[in-house]
Order: sequence, then C-alpha cells, then structure tokens
Amino acid sequence: MTNKKPLIAVTTTNDKGHTFLHRDYSDAILLAGGIPFVIPSMGDADIEDELVEAADGLLLTGGEDIDPNLYGEEPAPGLGTLTPERDATEKRLLVKFMAADKPVFAICRGLQLLNAVAGGTLIQDIERALPNALQHRQLAPRDHLSHQVEVEEGTLLMSIVRASRVRVNTFHHQAVKQLAPGFRINATAVDGIVEGIESLSQRFVLGVQWHPENLARTDAAAIRLFEAFVQACRFKESIGAGGHSR
Repeated sequence: MTNKKPLIAVTTTNDKGHTFLHRDYSDAILLAGGIPFVIPSMGDADIEDELVEAADGLLLTGGEDIDPNLYGEEPAPGLGTLTPERDATEKRLLVKFMAADKPVFAICRGLQLLNAVAGGTLIQDIERALPNALQHRQLAPRDHLSHQVEVEEGTLLMSIVRASRVRVNTFHHQAVKQLAPGFRINATAVDGIVEGIESLSQRFVLGVQWHPENLARTDAAAIRLFEAFVQACRFKESIGAGGHSR
C-alpha cells in the first residue's frame, strides 16, 4: 500500500490532427483519488513500454467503432466510423498492461476493444442484428439514467456497485457477441445485451458498456467504479470497493 496517488493512463480519440478526451473521464479519476494523464495514439514500442512501466493503470475510453478485422470478421451494414491507428495503439497497450497485471478499466468502446483483443467478437450494429432490442443510444442528456442492468452475483462488479440492479446511461450501437475466453459476463440488459465483463484471471480487468464517468458526481454506483479502479491501481494486491479482496 502507498499514499501516493496512482497515475492512470487515459486513452483518447484522435481526429484531423487533434487529440480529444471528454473531461468527465479525467474529472472522475481525480474525484476518485487518481492522477489522469492523457495518451495519444502512437506507434513507438519503446515509448509504450516506458508508459506501461510508469503508469499504475489503464482507462480505455469510449469512442468510435472497433474494426471488425480485429476479431476476424468482415464489415457489415451499420458499421460506423473506424480509427485503425487508435485500435492498434490500444491493442498493444492493453496486451502490455495485462501482461504486467496492472488494472484496466474499460468503458463502452473500451469494453468492446477488451473483448475483441482477448479473443471475442462483437455485434456490429445492435439495431440490425436485434431489431427488438432496447434503445441503446439514448436521445437524452449524458447523465440521464436510461435503462436497467442486472448485475451477476459473486462478480467483482457486484462487490463494487453493491446492488443486483443498477440504472445506467447508454450510448452504444455495438456490443459483445461471443465472449472472450477467460472472461465472464457480469451484467446484462433485459434484452440480453451484455453490459459488463470481467477477467477471471487478472487482478482487476473490468469493462462496463455504459458511461459512469458522466454519472460520477451524482450516482453512487458510478463513483464506486472509479474508486475501486483507483484503489486497485494503488495496491499491489487487487482490492474491490470497501476492501473486498479477490
């Protein structure tokens, strides 16, 4: 244990010569007691190795669609904007952080990238694949709690949010199709769409399909997610919210 605030590497969107990050991500990390530092897409393995060594954890943020080539499929109707350079950078960083057994928190696109890199596949467009699904791209403010998710008993997610049901915001049109080996589903929507996954072997590798960064100042479950992540980055042994060891 250390009193030093952990350094959290935060991925970004890159477009037309600019690097973008919604401020809610960095604010949520600060609120939870961590220090965020923003990383652009890059292609230098030595720099990436130094980054992994320096950082205490990795936050994979939301954004554009995942390239289906990453999980061995061809593009399907409904596939949105792709950012191959970002995919490549985040894939390399994710593999390196997991190899170092450093905590990873994956949000929305981040969950999808995590599942794809670990060997799973994705639904490329929910509305086309599952026309009777809920509305997963809400037309409401980002802090609006749109639909409910069921949280699985005995999961890391359950130990953090401390509830069997939570209401969440939602801004995605892709989702987990085939779960990656070595992971388990920890939350689902009532239509069966996967809303959370976690590693069965890593000390803290957790993904959620919603956007808790937009809710961190108003929603108890949302801030607990960031607090648990930051706490896991601070401790050598993985610990969930409220001192729950794994």
